[in-house]
Amino acid sequence: MKVGAQPGPHLLSGLRILDLGTMVAGPVAATLFADFGAEVIKVEVPKRGDTVRDLGPFVDGKCLYWSVENRNKKSVTLDLRQPEGRELLLRLVEQADAVVENFRPGTLEKWGLGYEEMKARNPRLVLLRISGFGQTGPYRERAGYDRIALAFGGLMGITGFPDRPPVRIGTSIADYQSAILGAFALMMAIYHRDLRGGEGQEIDLAMYEAIIRFTEVLVPAYDRLGTVRERRGNKHFAAAPGEHFRTSDGRYVILTVSADAGFQRLAQAMGRQDWLADERFATHEKRWQHVDELNAALAQWIEQQPVEQLCAKLDEAKLAYSFIYTIEDIMNDPHYQARGTIASVPDPAIGPVRMAGVVPKFGGVQEKPIEPAPDLGQHNEEVYGGMLGLTVEQMADLAEKGVL
Repeated sequence: MKVGAQPGPHLLSGLRILDLGTMVAGPVAATLFADFGAEVIKVEVPKRGDTVRDLGPFVDGKCLYWSVENRNKKSVTLDLRQPEGRELLLRLVEQADAVVENFRPGTLEKWGLGYEEMKARNPRLVLLRISGFGQTGPYRERAGYDRIALAFGGLMGITGFPDRPPVRIGTSIADYQSAILGAFALMMAIYHRDLRGGEGQEIDLAMYEAIIRFTEVLVPAYDRLGTVRERRGNKHFAAAPGEHFRTSDGRYVILTVSADAGFQRLAQAMGRQDWLADERFATHEKRWQHVDELNAALAQWIEQQPVEQLCAKLDEAKLAYSFIYTIEDIMNDPHYQARGTIASVPDPAIGPVRMAGVVPKFGGVQEKPIEPAPDLGQHNEEVYGGMLGLTVEQMADLAEKGVL
């Protein structure tokens, strides 16, 4: 926790993080801290700002992507390539708990802002470094983005149908998994430092590693069994039956069954007691061998049921299922509304913006209201004047030089 910080009303009040990142992985790791009360100061290139500001979609010239992924932060401008910019950053580092960056490896070192330089000014500093391929290894200098990590990490190669090219997942999942792992790593380092008497840390996270870590048994199945998993469409070895089934009203519902007890309840709900006596379906392993037959029968049954009756039967059988939602379905669903999963954030420029709210929920803890994502350089005076003691004249001079 930064020197002189006082505990506040929110879970992470008192922590100060410098966000040097661009686009998604690094900045979102910092946003996860900001959502729970940490003071996150986002350092952006003067005049241009973070690249994500230009991506859209836009409302009255304001990027909605920016609004979501950089909420709850302060924005300052600073050219880290200039000596005066470098010195200002190091002065901010002296008062920070952590720094987050996701540049290509070697970039900070080229500017004279590597971890050793930062640590010399603040030995307790934690530096989180997220990059496509990591800070070491033969590919360290390669550029790496979400889709690159999905490919190199093995996930894209097993996503889609076998008779067509691999398919990208619908959101930037490699970026977001890296952000979550990065935030977790940063929290561990701060815990180790503040509660166990440890020192500062330099954390090295490669985006492809955030993917390969969550590929189930992909690695051991190849290692011990020689299995090279291929694309199977919507079928998965842990679900038999299991597919995306068309309903009588033209929508799709996901229904998967793994446990024996669940299969028994499904058979009874369908009126297929004969399945319970069929030795081919006695265990999950056997059912997986006949998954196409089970899926075909289940698909026919689902499409014949009026949707309300289908839901009632599946609920009564306590089976896990969900319709495949569009964003319109999400915004109108009573469960989303009851839990406050979608939040409305006031924006002084474009009015209220609805977005995914802060999760997870903590009982007995005051939830931090979401503050809108900042304008470029909105907090220059607060940070450089208030924290570093620069005068108005000094800031004006630095702005004229392009440092701010």
